Amino acid sequence: MNEILFFGSNEYPKLYENKPNKIIKPIQFKFENENENENENENENENEKQIKQISSGNYSTIFLFENGKAIEYLRFWNEEIQIENIQKVTVGEQNEAILTKEGNVFAKGKDINPENPKEFINISSLIEDTNDRIIEDVVSGSSSIYLLTSNQNAYGIGSNYSGQLGLKYQTLKKTEKPILMMKNVSKIFSGNSSGSVFLLNSNQELFGCGWNYYGQLGLGKFVAQRIRQLTQIQNIPKGKIIDIQSGDSHSIMMIEEEDGYRQLYSCGDSLYNGLGKKSNQRLFTQIKSSLIINQNPIDFSVGNKHTLILTPKRKLIGFGDNYYGQLGKETRDNPKDPIQIKLPKLRFNEDISNYHISCGVDKTFLYYSSPSFSNLEEDLIKLFRRKEFCDISFKTENGEIIKAHKLILKYRLNENQNQIEKLQEIISKKSIEESNQIFEMIYSNNSKINPKLYFEIKEIINSNEKIEETMKRIYLNENENENEKDFIIERKEKQYKFPKLILIMRSELYRGMFLSVTEDKSNKVTDYSELSNKSFQIFEYWIYSNQIKEDIQITQEIINEIQIGIDYFQLNQTNPNLFDLLINKFNNQNQNQN
Repeated sequence: MNEILFFGSNEYPKLYENKPNKIIKPIQFKFENENENENENENENENEKQIKQISSGNYSTIFLFENGKAIEYLRFWNEEIQIENIQKVTVGEQNEAILTKEGNVFAKGKDINPENPKEFINISSLIEDTNDRIIEDVVSGSSSIYLLTSNQNAYGIGSNYSGQLGLKYQTLKKTEKPILMMKNVSKIFSGNSSGSVFLLNSNQELFGCGWNYYGQLGLGKFVAQRIRQLTQIQNIPKGKIIDIQSGDSHSIMMIEEEDGYRQLYSCGDSLYNGLGKKSNQRLFTQIKSSLIINQNPIDFSVGNKHTLILTPKRKLIGFGDNYYGQLGKETRDNPKDPIQIKLPKLRFNEDISNYHISCGVDKTFLYYSSPSFSNLEEDLIKLFRRKEFCDISFKTENGEIIKAHKLILKYRLNENQNQIEKLQEIISKKSIEESNQIFEMIYSNNSKINPKLYFEIKEIINSNEKIEETMKRIYLNENENENEKDFIIERKEKQYKFPKLILIMRSELYRGMFLSVTEDKSNKVTDYSELSNKSFQIFEYWIYSNQIKEDIQITQEIINEIQIGIDYFQLNQTNPNLFDLLINKFNNQNQNQN
């Protein structure tokens, strides 16, 4: 059973047949043949029907399910998208894009494929650099699409009318092939109605270009209606940038401060940026409404001219345009100050953090999505796609070079010393795309990526060993791996050695440190003093194995330290996460003692 609340424009596409074109208060959205009284325990496939993500533009809305399939609602009909293993969907005013789990992006739109704008094409395969065709993220603007590759390079495709591809309009009006915009990019931000884009580099420096008539790029004083080259944005709020979303005339930025609290800042058109100002705001300025400030918002979303925010106290806050009822109000006025939207009782409101907001151009969705966590297999694949620390090369059938991590191969291949040569022989007969799939199957032990290719490599890999066991073997073979441990964490009482690539995979803190283009990359760092050696050993074992040592005794002091350490190390968590497992182990120890 899904929990999807919907309000706003119900026309183009028609999402609810028996409802008016403007829905002015939140109602429960149902798919065809969805039975509200269906017994979930009797339906084995219920989990496959669970919503994972919703993305909506002007004339289309896509619903993505946990099973990797998606339904597209168009002007007067809906149909299943004939692409499998979908990881993310993103819809703009004039385009749609789909990211698959294999790292391919399929897109359609008049500025993407003018000859057949209704047909999905693989735009990632059009990137000229064949080693840059595995995509980690995709974001839609109004009429452009932005790709972030596994090598952390940002590409743009589509319209460049407002300079949103970072080139002068006279030079390039639009492109049907992705063009490189910037290297060393960690995140891309835009919006379904936005003619502008923000790029965050690995040094946490923010750049923007595109439509800036209302000052929605946050550059400060009025500079130009269109910024046609990437320009660094100064005077941004202190803290970690979590997200930026733009509409047609305003932008909203979420910042995480040092104390862990998230705050919202806005700039752009005074009518829609939620500041209650009489004039346009050209710098990102904190939204100081009592409904929002210091509320540590969970999620937010920006439509064409409206913004929705969800707080931990189960409050849905909105401001901006309400012509279509997209703020859940009966009146058509445009609140300059945020208002609270009355919600019906939520089915899954025992954990509001699993709800998400998705604003279409002039509509709004609030939906429940089961929590999804990274795991070691996904971490390993992401590690492979990052080439900075790859130290062994293979040549494909066309003479192209593909790199991998020697340390991982050392433990994922069988112990026979000839396995590297056998792998090279297999790769030499494969294309670059097939070679990428082979390495991803070696790293993840997931034959579903390409069963036919998996059959070819099955004899040379540890196909029966779980990834967790591989990582534990790397950890336990301390003496053998001494040469691979190229990073030292110094503490008062002891030194801890790690391979950098393992830290990159498991900790956002070290990923940012090692992949930065300017920060010191020496092999030593003095770590957080509040962690005892015992707590740090828990982190050490967890980073490798995703597990807790069985013989370790958990105390309340350790739990308190771990809670601090998880935030400090920015540890990539799984389900169940480290903190939950410690609490369970602590409770079990106390029960046994009693």
